[in-house]
Amino acid sequence: MHIRLLAVGDRQPSWVDDAFGTYSERFPREWKFRLDTIPTVRRNKNDKSRQAMEAEGELINAKLSSTEQVVLLDERGKQLSSKLLASKLSEWQSDGRDLCFIIGGPDGVSDAVRQRADMMWSLSQLTLPHGMARALLSEQLYRAWTLQTGHPYHRS
Repeated sequence: MHIRLLAVGDRQPSWVDDAFGTYSERFPREWKFRLDTIPTVRRNKNDKSRQAMEAEGELINAKLSSTEQVVLLDERGKQLSSKLLASKLSEWQSDGRDLCFIIGGPDGVSDAVRQRADMMWSLSQLTLPHGMARALLSEQLYRAWTLQTGHPYHRS
């Protein structure tokens, strides 16, 4: 199974890249993990955010394979404990399909992207900057993998 993150926003602060890289570099090689970014659609001050969100949604859906398992990171999604995420990761690995996590743009994602998602996952009830969500996702995926393998990183 290959895992990737498809994220809107191609420029992040260096601390985001550092934190994201710290954990994603630890992922098992068989995941063949990669980050794909989509540039944030430019918003003019009189522009409706819905138009930009729809445009970003078209770009997201164009990059998705019809066979991928898609997990949308969304504040309205299901919250998971680290142990439950490890269990879900095992399910996804057993499914045999490649796995794609999506982080949308500053206004969220279009309805078309929501409909394409196999699952919506909320990292927190807090509103997180998108860069923080990237860093948190990579850490939690690493933690889930360590739980699966019995690595001592996770301490309950």
